[in-house]
Amino acid sequence: MSARTKSRKRALDILFESELQNLAPGGTLAERLATSEYPVNEYAVLLIEGVVLHRDRLDEILTENAVGWTLDRMPVVDRNLLRIGAFEILYVDDVPDAVAVSEAVGLASELSTDESPSFVNGLLSKIVELKPSLTV
Repeated sequence: MSARTKSRKRALDILFESELQNLAPGGTLAERLATSEYPVNEYAVLLIEGVVLHRDRLDEILTENAVGWTLDRMPVVDRNLLRIGAFEILYVDDVPDAVAVSEAVGLASELSTDESPSFVNGLLSKIVELKPSLTV
């Protein structure tokens, strides 16, 4: 598993944990950074802080393009994977779009429902397609 794959997983863990505890998005990041038991590298921090900073716009884009699904109806894992993937596609220039999609699909395969990988793939692929026309 590459360092960036581990970072994505760690970012997902923290965003997921924060949401389940009804904390602000990424609310457990400071606690995780303070302990060596749960190492959080720079790329994971970038992903978490980026998702938090751009969450409203990311959620708007996901909502507009998730046909038949609301964010609230999505599994928490999928919702946060989509936020991370969309953030990488729209805001991280050194990650190819195909890699961002593939990594999100891989994590969905490992951590979510049987239907999640195709859903994540479809929605993020749509965002890649729309990327030139999206304002971020």
